[in-house]
Amino acid sequence: MGFTVAIVGRPNVGKSTFFNRLLEQRKAIVEDTPGVTRDRQYGIAEWIGKSFNVIDTGGFVSGSDDVFEREIRKQVMIAVEEANAIVFMVDAATGITDLDESMADVLRRTDKPVLLAVNKVDNHARFLEAQEFYQLGFEHLFFLSSMSGSGTGELLDELVKGIQEDAEDHAADIPRISIIGQPNVGKSSLLNALVGSERTIVSDVAGTTRDTIHTHYKLFQKEFVLIDTAGIRRKSKVNEDLEFYSVIRAIKALDESDVCLLLLDAEKGITQQDLNIFSLAEKKGKGIVLLVNKWDLMEKETNTARDYERELKKRIAPFSDVPVLFISAKEKTRIFKAVELALEVFDNRTRKIPTSRLNEVMLKAVEAYHAPAVRGNPVRIKYITQLPTQVPSFAFFANYPDDIKNPYRNYLENKLREHFNFSGVPVRIFFRKK
Repeated sequence: MGFTVAIVGRPNVGKSTFFNRLLEQRKAIVEDTPGVTRDRQYGIAEWIGKSFNVIDTGGFVSGSDDVFEREIRKQVMIAVEEANAIVFMVDAATGITDLDESMADVLRRTDKPVLLAVNKVDNHARFLEAQEFYQLGFEHLFFLSSMSGSGTGELLDELVKGIQEDAEDHAADIPRISIIGQPNVGKSSLLNALVGSERTIVSDVAGTTRDTIHTHYKLFQKEFVLIDTAGIRRKSKVNEDLEFYSVIRAIKALDESDVCLLLLDAEKGITQQDLNIFSLAEKKGKGIVLLVNKWDLMEKETNTARDYERELKKRIAPFSDVPVLFISAKEKTRIFKAVELALEVFDNRTRKIPTSRLNEVMLKAVEAYHAPAVRGNPVRIKYITQLPTQVPSFAFFANYPDDIKNPYRNYLENKLREHFNFSGVPVRIFFRKK
């Protein structure tokens, strides 16, 4: 399904620089609070046509030195258990440190691919010094400079060897729904509330990976698979509140599902981590329903829900055509409505619009508001068709496809949403030469 790569290593060896290079984005995500910049810790990278999830474990460690070391080791353990491949980063300028040794110790025991990336090798003298890293005992060694990018190509070539381009292997007609969200937001309570009546369960299908459980349901004449990532691991092994752990889980669940129920805590609202996961779901073309949990605990006035929803949609813009539902997993309020919404979003995601209808509606929209002229020439869009993809995607055939800018693309997307129901689903628009 999804292939996840974790970048591990002690602080200041250049993990984030390398990570940004893989994602080809220089920008740190800045929270709304002044003075808080927080780097993006995960995203989707692409190399020679294969895409994979990348997680920079460096963004998840905080605390004093002694705690620090323990946290880093804990992360390496999680990365080893949860990721498909590991990039272990060390620093040629500093040489081998005790912390490198102890991390190498953990990593040598895994049967997953570990690629040792010796960073800051930017001249010949460094290259000679860097040879000492062979003594850490890893088969795949790469000398690189994440600042200049030299040497990263060879590492990536090796990395993507493990990625099988698997076709969508699940029955497309049975919706797969996952429940994702921060620790302690109520994922397990929601799951238990939904699963509560045992008789609705047809069978427990153990997931393809050993840490997501797929439960097959028939409820109200509807059939779907619920993907649960909560509470399967032995508690002692990993400190459950570890943010990194919950993120790596959420990414896994996203990869396996068609629609995700993103659970938010009513009192906390949507956090930066939720927004990151939301935008990842959008990039992956998944259906999304926002569930605001613990609504029973909120002080309410006449328009509380309406105002709350408006605020929420402001935060997730521009993709704000997403259903929002206020629930209480504990009180079992509106939880079955959540499943209904998820199934509606699934239908929206698989919706195919007849070409004649599409052209009839959208050519009118084009007539009503033309794309800005290109070097004095009018832009003409003559024909629209829906592409045979998993995510609703549309090709607009135009005389200057490369010159049509984002605002116009947004206009067309809004018109598509206005006329055809794509609520909760990312829509892709392409301009092609006619």
